[in-house]
Amino acid sequence: MRPFASPGIAGMAQRRLPQATGMLARTVPQIIDLRSDTVTRPTPEMRRVMAAAEVGDDVFGDDPTVIALEERAAAVAGKEAALFVASGTMGNLVSEMAHVPRGGEIICGEGGHTIQHEAANHAAVVGASMRTVPWGPDGRMDLQQIRDAFRDPTDVHDPITSLVIVENTHSDSMAQPLPPEYVSAVARVAHDGGVPLHVDGARIFNAAVALGTTARALLADADSASFCLSKGLACPVGSLVVGSRDFIWRARRARKMLGGGMRQAGVLAAPGLVALRDGPEGMIERLADDHRNARQLAEGLVQLPGIGGLDPARVRTNFVLFRVEAPPQEPSRARAAFLEALAKEGVLMVTYSDGQIRAVTHYGIESEDIQRTLHSVERALAAIGAAPTVERVNAAAAGSPA
Repeated sequence: MRPFASPGIAGMAQRRLPQATGMLARTVPQIIDLRSDTVTRPTPEMRRVMAAAEVGDDVFGDDPTVIALEERAAAVAGKEAALFVASGTMGNLVSEMAHVPRGGEIICGEGGHTIQHEAANHAAVVGASMRTVPWGPDGRMDLQQIRDAFRDPTDVHDPITSLVIVENTHSDSMAQPLPPEYVSAVARVAHDGGVPLHVDGARIFNAAVALGTTARALLADADSASFCLSKGLACPVGSLVVGSRDFIWRARRARKMLGGGMRQAGVLAAPGLVALRDGPEGMIERLADDHRNARQLAEGLVQLPGIGGLDPARVRTNFVLFRVEAPPQEPSRARAAFLEALAKEGVLMVTYSDGQIRAVTHYGIESEDIQRTLHSVERALAAIGAAPTVERVNAAAAGSPA
């Protein structure tokens, strides 16, 4: 099965159409989409500011809304400059292009987004290889193993180590947040080896909220970083790359090379200014709601027969990773059957690495949606023979057939 595939999505998308009226609208349940935090819808205020945004030509550097967003992003991250790009993948890619010469090598964690989920662009576009380092349950690479991954620059046979990348939050460890002292320690290893550190900070604000700190603190010793507006911050599109002015100039040229130069991009940048506001007027503080909802989901899931591989105490941000146990079915068939049954209940999740299923909480998902999800999961498990339904449990307790 393709990664992140979910059955029944086309049909479920039809059921969410706003044209449904009358009795149909009342009987078809609202879809609860937990596939990713990329499925968020912009807030009403974001839609308003998009319509009213002052625009220019961003390739010429005169779109005032894009300029304002880049200045705000640089200030929030504590860096000299920023660049607005179309996606997190583009943000990482232009950063690699700005840092790494052709034939260079990048050190990153096994399973990192840059190597696993960005279509081998490091090889096809940058012309670089990647050397991976294992990570532990806390999402951290061992510092000595990072040092040991550096190549010998005097050996003509070796590629030249040119960049170290860390991902924060660390997706494959159930989105563990990496604290400032660890990121700074990795930066020291990179700098001792004469190379920069790039932080793939797609969900850096989730990490900051979970740790009670700031993105500025998390990125203090990083040479560059990217972060997404279109995940937990609920903007419809876009990411930011931050770093020194010289680095951002190289990244801007890389963006142009990729065809990523945008014209009247202020209509896309305007929601980012809403998202990056301080306090309750912005979208950063409310990420704590997503974290609470994820923990609520995990605490409910772990009580259901047929759910395994889940420790709710490890749910620190907005990812919940678990396994479906439905012997004697083969695990991949059980996962596919579960997701199909769950989609029929109006709840969407996806397959994930290492035989897991992923659910991601986000803007638009409330506590009552978590309760409905748990009931739907229980029925889906029962449908594939992994757990009894609530009705059957109650009937058995009463001593009657169901």
